[in-house]
Amino acid sequence: MLDLTTWNLSIPTDPAPTTIETAQLNNGYTSRYFRRNADDSITFWVPVNGSHTRNARYPRSELRETQTDGALDNWYHHSADNYLSAVLSVNQVPSKHKVVIGQIHSTNQPGSNNDPLIKLQYHYRRGVGRLELLLRKRPGDSKVQNILLAENVQLNERFGYDLRLTPSGKLGVSVSSSDGDRGSYYQQLSGDWGKQQLYFKAGAYIQDNYGPADEGGRVTFYWLNSLHR
Repeated sequence: MLDLTTWNLSIPTDPAPTTIETAQLNNGYTSRYFRRNADDSITFWVPVNGSHTRNARYPRSELRETQTDGALDNWYHHSADNYLSAVLSVNQVPSKHKVVIGQIHSTNQPGSNNDPLIKLQYHYRRGVGRLELLLRKRPGDSKVQNILLAENVQLNERFGYDLRLTPSGKLGVSVSSSDGDRGSYYQQLSGDWGKQQLYFKAGAYIQDNYGPADEGGRVTFYWLNSLHR
């Protein structure tokens, strides 16, 4: 099941990105950047020459968490047990070989530079796909820790990820592919993250912005569900 009732969508239109609001997204929206397939999956396409948001260097076709009425949904981790799960495949990567497929992001508050807490990245290197967790230990840190979760995840191979952030600030990330490659990471977060409002993102956020119009990232999602309880 792809539950889109609590998401909006950013797409890299020219000359500036467009936000597809929650109501429009759930009224059958489709485009070259967001294609609905016959098996009810959804394919995100991002060309390297696409536009990007003001605070970013790279283009994206990416969902952002909202409430059902379309208002942005920002939450403190201590307010609920917070989950995001997805099943997907990466079909194409740009020449720099990296596509971010899921995030826990923070809003722009004191102590933060509108930073992601984590990015889950597919990195295709030397003919092998890797799933990497990019973890920022504290809000405002310029450097992130790169943690290898799994490798040998090929292009077009289905895999799943689960993100969980508990009320006490325990982060859990697990991945598992259809060929049996799997990995996980668990960490108690710095208390500074408890002061930050957070939200989930999912889709295709390529880490590249140079090349011809047919170069980019293509990702197909078969399942996506977020939950706060």
